[in-house]
Amino acid sequence: MTYSEVIKQDHPEGTMSVKAFKLVSAVEREMLMGDKAHINIECIECCGKNLYIGTNDCFIYHFLLDEKISTAGKVTFAATKQLHKYLGFKKSVTELKAASALTRLLVLCDNTITLVNMMNLEPVPTGARIKGAVTFTLNENPVSGDPFCVEVCIISVKRRTIQMFMVFEDRVQIVKEVFTPEQPYAVAVDGYYLCLALTTQYIILNYNTGISQDLFPYCSDEKRPIVKRIGRQEFLLAGPGGLGMFATVDGISQRAPVHWSENVIGAALCFPYVVALDDEFITVHSMLDQQQKQTLPFKEGHILQDFEGKVIVATNKGVYILVPLPLEKQIQDLLASHRVEEALVLAKGARRNIPKEKFQVMYKRILQQAGFIQFAQLQFLEAKELFRSGQLDVRELISLYPFLLPTSSSFIRSHPPLHEYADLNQLTQGDQEKMTKCKRFLMSYLNEVRSTDVANGYKEDIDTALLKLYAEANHESLLDLLVSENFCLLTDSAAWLEKHKKYFALGLLYHYNGQDAAALQLWVKIVNGDIQDSTRSDLYEYIVDFLTFCSDQDLVWKYSEWALQKNEEVGVQIFTKRPLEEQEKNINPDDIISRLNKYPKSLVKYLEHLVLERRIEKEKYHTHLAVLYLEAIFQLKSVATDNCTETTELLFKLRSLLQKSDLYRIHFILDKIRGTDLHMESAILYGKLEEHEKALHILVHELKDFHAAEEYCIWNSENRGLQYRQRLFHMLLSVYLNTGTSDCALVMAAVDLLNNHAAEFDAALVLQLVPDNWSVQLLCPFLAGAVRQSIHTTRMTQIALGLAQAENLIYKHEKVKQKGTPILLSDKKVCQVCQNPFCKPVFVKYPNGGMVHTHCAANRHLNSNMIHRSSSSSNQT
Repeated sequence: MTYSEVIKQDHPEGTMSVKAFKLVSAVEREMLMGDKAHINIECIECCGKNLYIGTNDCFIYHFLLDEKISTAGKVTFAATKQLHKYLGFKKSVTELKAASALTRLLVLCDNTITLVNMMNLEPVPTGARIKGAVTFTLNENPVSGDPFCVEVCIISVKRRTIQMFMVFEDRVQIVKEVFTPEQPYAVAVDGYYLCLALTTQYIILNYNTGISQDLFPYCSDEKRPIVKRIGRQEFLLAGPGGLGMFATVDGISQRAPVHWSENVIGAALCFPYVVALDDEFITVHSMLDQQQKQTLPFKEGHILQDFEGKVIVATNKGVYILVPLPLEKQIQDLLASHRVEEALVLAKGARRNIPKEKFQVMYKRILQQAGFIQFAQLQFLEAKELFRSGQLDVRELISLYPFLLPTSSSFIRSHPPLHEYADLNQLTQGDQEKMTKCKRFLMSYLNEVRSTDVANGYKEDIDTALLKLYAEANHESLLDLLVSENFCLLTDSAAWLEKHKKYFALGLLYHYNGQDAAALQLWVKIVNGDIQDSTRSDLYEYIVDFLTFCSDQDLVWKYSEWALQKNEEVGVQIFTKRPLEEQEKNINPDDIISRLNKYPKSLVKYLEHLVLERRIEKEKYHTHLAVLYLEAIFQLKSVATDNCTETTELLFKLRSLLQKSDLYRIHFILDKIRGTDLHMESAILYGKLEEHEKALHILVHELKDFHAAEEYCIWNSENRGLQYRQRLFHMLLSVYLNTGTSDCALVMAAVDLLNNHAAEFDAALVLQLVPDNWSVQLLCPFLAGAVRQSIHTTRMTQIALGLAQAENLIYKHEKVKQKGTPILLSDKKVCQVCQNPFCKPVFVKYPNGGMVHTHCAANRHLNSNMIHRSSSSSNQT
């Protein structure tokens, strides 16, 4: 199997191919040798536009290469021969190296390196040369630091010897001689490091320290070694198994190897490609993904070298240049073939060869193009990441979807275009399933980017497109979008929502744009059945809630009537659940009550709200509510003979109001219930009027509800003191006992009252009231409780008295302590001012202990800070 067959088998046609280089002729055979067929090219060197060729007949040819680019982008080279020079030997010129800083050309012929002038090819006058060289190379990372010399490394004709020279403009100087373990065949230099191909292996050798590092073995008898410096402290080697191996000076490989021919002749680097030459082909391999990218047939080639990024190949008869196609063109070709990963890898690798700003612009565009390729293949996750990384103007994506961009949008697609599709219909070729998937992706993508920097400047376009997608797909997120901050354009969005019959959502859009009247009009139509939209089954309740928090009073008054007509009990929530500050500032309760007069149930609930929840202390509200309760009760009693649940609930509410409120008009309510069977309510009202005997009489004799009578005494005496409570309980006892008849039930009620509430009675008064024929045993619990209470009261009184006496004693002791030491006056003590004795026990005592009459102290105008006044009427002699 030939190598070309191997290539085709490993890489089928078009699978990984990239047109990275074009082979262009530079020096044709006739220009070099004319009709002399025996002349062969042995070596070449290129420095700028200067091309030097060494031949087998010991000539050096100098050409000037002129690169020309046609308007179509085609590159050609025109070679102009400058001169040629015969070196005077009968040997081939085997190596040429240019030292442009010295304007010298180093020529190896017959194991001797001669220095010649680059322009006229004349040897230097001093005749400086290096003898005994098998091959040589220049140190492209010199260690001397002298810009006017080059460092040359030769493989010496001496066995296993490497020599280092410094070459100046007209002289040479040996620097170092290094011995190797085996005979070297090829060498490359970087600083102090030599990469050597020995007889059986490659090694790294530091010629300054002598330390060596084995790399990997190879057999020099079976294949030609290749050692090439490709960058700082890094080399490319022809390894075993047809591998191009990369190695650093530390003996490690930081790149994966490339797979080339087993019989490779030469290798060159043109980032990001490694170019290899064998006897049939030039192959191009990517350093980024190690794949073979291009194969160019090239027979009889024996030279492949790169010169400052220019790759030159040569046969024995001609010289050719591998012209790299612009990386952008290569990347675009890959994208056109939908080879996204390769295009991105190549684009990343191009970073080092392109100015930073230009690269960033180019790379973003490539990412965007790659994103659309992935998008067209429905690879949405990959597309999303590429769009994000490439900072895609999201409108480029939206514009693929018909009618999603607002009509007012000024967006124009990128030119040149990022993709080849007119719209989504063309991309999906009418496949509805694919179209649905694309729309779902756009929904997801727009939802993610709408709150990021990607949306800056395009918020209206994004949110409007998102609204249209949600509406069309009947997506639940439509409402979430409209009730949160959004930038949907009203005109476009409203027409779209109406087209898809999303009337509730349209109302939300109107509301967000401050058009509450339009929103309510729509929603009311839905509830009334004028238009159909099943988005919310509880739309009526939603409208009520909306009006509850609406600050536009005109709208509230307008639509509250409609809400009340639909449902009184729910509609009234517009007023009862309104925010408190809104109720207090904007709407007068009297206006609401006037509006609710036609809706009795609503009116009751609103008055309950005012009285029971807001606790407004206005008599008219309390009285009105009580009257409404009464009217509703009378109405129910007139149509129902039995006590129904609704009546019971109303009675409970009425009683609670009558008991807890002190603001309603008692006599007015009492007149309304007089003559009815509302005895309990009458009793409560009499209690409010402090007519407790009437109230208790009703409870005991009309209702015969003894428990209610006891409860009456309790709640009427709350926070009124013990005496008030005892008075009520004695009244109740009197009602039980002063009946004039011997009603057994009343007697038992009286006994139970005494026995159950012994603490609420004055035992002495009770004993005067109870009939003489009552036995002690009947009143035993009461008497026991009364005695216990009396004893307890006595003891508590004694304790209080004892505590008071103790406190008084403590007070007296403190008072005595405050008096201090007594002062004694006698006839012998005289006033220190007037020297007269004291006639009365009244004096002024100085801080030093001296005493004077009060009038003497006043006359002397003594400093008040120096006098201690004391009213000492108790300090008698």
